Amino acid sequence: MQFIKKTLGEVIRNLAAEMPDAEAVKYTTCDFCRSWKQFDEETDKVAKSLMALGVNKGDKVAIWATNIPQWLLILFGSAKCGAILVTVNTNYKIFELEYLLLQSDTKILVMMDGFKGNDYVGTINTLIPDLKNSKSGEVCTKKLPYLERVVFTGDVAPQGMLSFKDMLALGDSISDGQLDERMRSLSPDDVINMQYTSGTTGFPKGVMLTHANIVNNGKTIGDGMKLTPKDRLCIVVPFFHCFGLVLAVMACITHGTSMVPVEAYSPVTVMNAISTERCTAVHGVPTMFIGMLEHPSFDQFDFSSLRTGIMAGSPCPIEVMKKVIDKMNMKDIVIVFGQTEASPGCTMTTTDDSVERRVSTVGRAFEGVECRIVDPETNEEVPDGTAGEFVARGYNIMKGYYKMPEATAQAIDSEGWLHSGDLCIRDKDGYYKVVGRIKDMIIRGGENIYPKEIEEFLYTCDKISDVQVIGVPSKQYGEEVMACIILKQGAQMTEDEVKELVRSHMARHKVPKYVRFMDAFPTTASGKIQKFKLREQAIEILKLQADADIETA
Repeated sequence: MQFIKKTLGEVIRNLAAEMPDAEAVKYTTCDFCRSWKQFDEETDKVAKSLMALGVNKGDKVAIWATNIPQWLLILFGSAKCGAILVTVNTNYKIFELEYLLLQSDTKILVMMDGFKGNDYVGTINTLIPDLKNSKSGEVCTKKLPYLERVVFTGDVAPQGMLSFKDMLALGDSISDGQLDERMRSLSPDDVINMQYTSGTTGFPKGVMLTHANIVNNGKTIGDGMKLTPKDRLCIVVPFFHCFGLVLAVMACITHGTSMVPVEAYSPVTVMNAISTERCTAVHGVPTMFIGMLEHPSFDQFDFSSLRTGIMAGSPCPIEVMKKVIDKMNMKDIVIVFGQTEASPGCTMTTTDDSVERRVSTVGRAFEGVECRIVDPETNEEVPDGTAGEFVARGYNIMKGYYKMPEATAQAIDSEGWLHSGDLCIRDKDGYYKVVGRIKDMIIRGGENIYPKEIEEFLYTCDKISDVQVIGVPSKQYGEEVMACIILKQGAQMTEDEVKELVRSHMARHKVPKYVRFMDAFPTTASGKIQKFKLREQAIEILKLQADADIETA
């Protein structure tokens, strides 16, 4: 593989020069269709407007929205002016948003009105009560000392915010020469994106990814899918995930492939986009594909144009993969495995692999990325066929966690190996298979959920003495969240009260499906809580053995 030594802005400039009239982006859910030349010009305007707002190289611009056109414009506009894009989970509520804006030192927040009943405008006004009285989105609050402006993605902004249209108008004060000078000052090794990911300890961490990290990861992924300018990728997965940003957007721009984004997933919307736009590829987590395959109107749509795509984000059931190949015509569907800290891909199956390989493994190591399986205790490499921790080293590894050197040192050892916490086996031909996790992370329908974050929040409840959050098997989502709670003496609380408490302060996918009140937790002789025993007990009590068998099959 020949590595790309360009910034995101340079990649878009090259596409505009080489194939100016080719379609870059086409939405089916709104009136937005741009050629590469038009897209390049429009993102120039966004870059200039950010510069007019005082955004300098290295400043943080956060985007809180679904897969709307403005998301893409902000991504490439911020890249061109040297800003670092901070991606915000669309499910975030006030507890999580405040932490992210504060920890990231965000200077500009770009946001939409809300999503799936989550009122973003209400949330930001609760967080910043004086915003309604501000001038053009200007912010001054001790809570968020770095935040200077709130921009609304629509043309008509709520009271106190700056509209996207008015933001663009500010860019007229910046010349083409000023933007070109800024772009020349940038390096492919500059941090361009911060994706927030939690850990088994502490709060979410800002993963610092460079132009080179994500552009080249996208290039490798597109190569593995054999993408060309003739392909059209339906982008269903959220832009705020590496799945959407890298496996989709970066794979497209490195191959001149047209993007057909869907603003928010629904089976019919996706199937309609694939059918009407004659998409050749579509990405999704297993539950998304299941939602389409099992939808009553599935047979009404034409999937004959499909060829490839990626199923990832959580363990991919073999039967689902086979149905996608057979019923959706995705003969060349592949799997990518990795984590956000690796930009995110480390291994991949390709269109050249057999169907058996593509449904039973996560492929072989990316070119330019070293992968090993090591004994978690000794860090020594284990023989092929032996389970151990998956570790990786290469161009794709993050620069580190923002302002968290100790956490960075825990994730990346002194020799540069990123420790994933995933248990894998490598076969004699170099194919990897995921068999479990060392860490406590829960994966529910493709969403990574970290118990410690929910535990830390529940600890703030004055009725709760102790809490342990675990994942229990689920046929539908892979795993579900369960909260095991010890109440304070004399306190009373119902399961619904616990669920509502989390629902009102955190993203909906973090709300426990199950709540168990206990008198004590199982512990080791030294007093360490044994989460695996809590899980075993839950499987027995909830009669989830059948789901557990599916999980380990």
